Amino acid sequence: MDNKILTNLFFTPEKGGLFYKEVRYLLIRPEVLATFQKEIEKELGDRADRILFESGFQGGSLSSKRYREVFHFSEVEIVHFMIEMGPQIGWGRFELKGVDLMKRKFSVRVYHSPFAEAYGPSPKPVCHFIRGVLTGMASVVFGNEAEVKEWPCMAMGNEYCGFQLM
Repeated sequence: MDNKILTNLFFTPEKGGLFYKEVRYLLIRPEVLATFQKEIEKELGDRADRILFESGFQGGSLSSKRYREVFHFSEVEIVHFMIEMGPQIGWGRFELKGVDLMKRKFSVRVYHSPFAEAYGPSPKPVCHFIRGVLTGMASVVFGNEAEVKEWPCMAMGNEYCGFQLM
């Protein structure tokens, strides 16, 4: 499979930045984010999950809006592009298990989530960034609030992380 993202990623020395179609991206080790997540969980408890979710939501909604406005993607094209982009930027192997735009539903499996792998064992789901991105995407695609749940999670000992638009 060709990696369209890497092929179109360019480095701008004067800005010290990596860009994909004029949108800046950042390379960071998953362990750095897992450490950040665990530290804010120590300080904030369950409120930390919401902060991480909102961070992902921002990325998912901004990207989806850009794909619609600049690239003129349809709703289904946004969903497919985002699902194809996930593995290309190192977020694990995404599988779209079903999408029904009329019923406002989709299901995604992510194998080898770097967030779950770096986090390690957990009694609860930990992929708040991915859940946020998918919720942000769904909110743009469906034009109103959406709720994506994660269950199961690799950090809980499962084979994959599952995400379901409710």
